[in-house]
Amino acid sequence: MTEPDNGPLSGVRVVELAGIGPGPFAAMLLADLGADVVRVDRPGGAGLSIDPAYDVTNRNKRSVLVDLKTPEGVAQVLELAERADVLVEGYRPGVAERLGVGPQECLARNPRLVYGRMTGWGQQGPLADTAGHDIGYIAITGALGMIGSPDGPPAIPANLLGDYAGGSLYLVIGVLAALQHARSDGGKGQVVDAAIVDGTAHLTAMIHGMLAAGGWQDRRGANLLDGGTPFYGAYETADGGYMAVGALEQRFYGEFIRLLGIEREAPGRDDLAAWGELRTAIAARFKTRTRQEWTEVFQESDACVAPVLSLREAPQHPHLAARGTFVDHGGITQPAPAPRFSRTPGAVRRPPARPGADTEEIARDWQAPGLLAPPAADRAGTPAARPARTEQKDTAG
Repeated sequence: MTEPDNGPLSGVRVVELAGIGPGPFAAMLLADLGADVVRVDRPGGAGLSIDPAYDVTNRNKRSVLVDLKTPEGVAQVLELAERADVLVEGYRPGVAERLGVGPQECLARNPRLVYGRMTGWGQQGPLADTAGHDIGYIAITGALGMIGSPDGPPAIPANLLGDYAGGSLYLVIGVLAALQHARSDGGKGQVVDAAIVDGTAHLTAMIHGMLAAGGWQDRRGANLLDGGTPFYGAYETADGGYMAVGALEQRFYGEFIRLLGIEREAPGRDDLAAWGELRTAIAARFKTRTRQEWTEVFQESDACVAPVLSLREAPQHPHLAARGTFVDHGGITQPAPAPRFSRTPGAVRRPPARPGADTEEIARDWQAPGLLAPPAADRAGTPAARPARTEQKDTAG
């Protein structure tokens, strides 16, 4: 049985100061969960050359256009902050303060506000004021060095590991925890300092435990979960595709080599000296059939084998299609909101927000008449100054 409101965060108001990368993704996740997210866009755009109509990270949001280089723009943001539960910004440290919309100003107007800050290096530290991108953040945490073959350079995991896993998701966790505290008896608002380096390092907790226990070698491609074992990796097929193998447990491995057809000739999996021979045998066998043929062989088995699909292929996978893991909305195929809730499900309710398109609607719904004040350029007859792009934290991959 579901309730009529969309998502468990229905009724939560979020102000997002427009940026790129992990900040918008975190705000999208909050919006997917039902929060009313108002994105404060800047004149001239946020810095990525993508048509706003296709920027899925801005779905389920509404937008106002504000020039934070003007006193009127600062007043408009503070008016929204006064009515919000959460504010999210991704500027370099100190920029929000210089603009006049930092934690001190916002919390003075709204003591229960959760002020979420998304950066790569964090608010303090020797690198805090320097530019950066996902690849650099995950490099210094040791995470990038774990990924890839032992005889080649580290493999680049797009910007998923740093920006979104180590950044966005930790910001959302922090915001929700702080929101719970702010809404408790005697609770107050606070600042959430979410740094990609902190979150990415935190993701390696289990590996550090294994390293301390002697169960993980501090080098690439030599361990249980990094391709070091012949039964946990990807193998090329006859048509140039790949199959992913994760047959770690003995009983799953047994089914894997049986269905692969090398049960009789494969050396014992516990003979580490024979792992090279085993890897060669597995690779040679996979090259005898196409990806689709192997997919049919392993379909619905416990061998822990799956085809490696492209982004365009993934939505058509039978399992993902049956679950509705991807949805089509506004002509764009995109991931559906996650996770799922039995009583308050999230949904894709609105297409990507167009900069400034929702000002009147937001002013009415949030009772924020200051948003309707004419911009400074209209009153003075000259164009208002546009914010410099260098004020935005460089956190996109």
